[in-house]
Amino acid sequence: MRIKTLFLFIFAFLLLISATSTASCEKVLVLEMSDSITPVSDDMVNNALEIAETEDYEALVITLNTPGGGLQETLNIIESIDASPVPVIGYVYPEGTKAWSAGTLILISTDIAAMAPFTVIGSAQPVQASPAGGSEPINDSKIINAIVALSKEKASKHDRNVTAAELFITENLNLNAEEARNSNVIEYIPEDIPELLEQVDGETIKDRQLNTSGADISNYEPGLDLYLMNIISNPIISSLLLMIGIYAIVLGISSPGAGAEIFGAILISLGLIGMGFDVNIASLFLIGLGVVLLILELQAPGFGIFGIAGIICLIAGSIFLIPMDFPRWYTPADVQRSMMFYIVIPTIIIGLFFAFAIYKVVQAKGRKPLIGEEMSGEIAETIDPISEGNPGYVRYSGEYWKARSEDTIDREEKVEILEKDGPVLIVRKVKGK
Repeated sequence: MRIKTLFLFIFAFLLLISATSTASCEKVLVLEMSDSITPVSDDMVNNALEIAETEDYEALVITLNTPGGGLQETLNIIESIDASPVPVIGYVYPEGTKAWSAGTLILISTDIAAMAPFTVIGSAQPVQASPAGGSEPINDSKIINAIVALSKEKASKHDRNVTAAELFITENLNLNAEEARNSNVIEYIPEDIPELLEQVDGETIKDRQLNTSGADISNYEPGLDLYLMNIISNPIISSLLLMIGIYAIVLGISSPGAGAEIFGAILISLGLIGMGFDVNIASLFLIGLGVVLLILELQAPGFGIFGIAGIICLIAGSIFLIPMDFPRWYTPADVQRSMMFYIVIPTIIIGLFFAFAIYKVVQAKGRKPLIGEEMSGEIAETIDPISEGNPGYVRYSGEYWKARSEDTIDREEKVEILEKDGPVLIVRKVKGK
């Protein structure tokens, strides 16, 4: 009897362990979508959905913290969510963030929509910022009606507020988490991902009942290729890479050698790849004209009208690089103006630096080489201590020269140049010093 009881106890214990093991094997994949929505965002969503499907994840959670991004990429992401058998949960997270414009469209297109406390969605009215810093709404009814129809269709599919879906676009409606739930735009307001998984547990999505309570949370990690592409596809990064690369090539042309040109070509290639080779024609024209003008300037002494005009063209070209045109870029006007600031200001600073660098290069090219007779009797200043058998460096006319002397001289002392022996100056301590 005791043996039977023991076996029953062991059997029950094994069943309990098996049930616990089965319950703990459920897992959820989390994809963080922060910053702008770019072509790489599209690739990452597709890759995450494929992993979630092949590795039998309960659901894919897409956390949204974005000002918006490319409209075509947004449409591709929505199509991928609809086509995948994996339940997709959109979650504006973390607390205090936003999902504007394109981010709002993605949220209302997910199978379950949630927002962390103190988050905001909306500002989906298409606008276009001007180089002067202003903005104007897009009034093309064909474009507006198409986006409104898509937004309403996705809201209707998931039993959400169709009127609010339209007002996001036509009236720039903004809603916080509480307002969005009260308006039936989202379903949940969890504080974090574990609480979100507790709240959605038991929901039936895409003919699958979610078993997410206590599920293991795995963070999606893109491959190295997608990780690098995600960095350079940021419109600010790609624009700056392109501009720095162009300046590097100009500097390389002004100073013979292969270093700057190769470096510039690599940066330009990375910038174009990050932009998806979608560059404004006016921008290319202005940048090309600026390069030509700077090259012409290198043929003339000093830094004059060609150089100044070239720098102005390059800066103007950088403004046209900013993705302000709709539907290529779907973000609020404030975000577009911020991007303009973050691209143009560094470009101006870099332009001024390269203008100075080119000026110094041209100045150096026009300078006659110094000969010993011209330097004899001139005064220099020691950088290092110098003594007989122990040469050091001196500063003469802003340049460093190697020098030797029969005198013992401390650093930062005035010395007289006696003669020039190849690349080495013969100096002596200035009398009375």
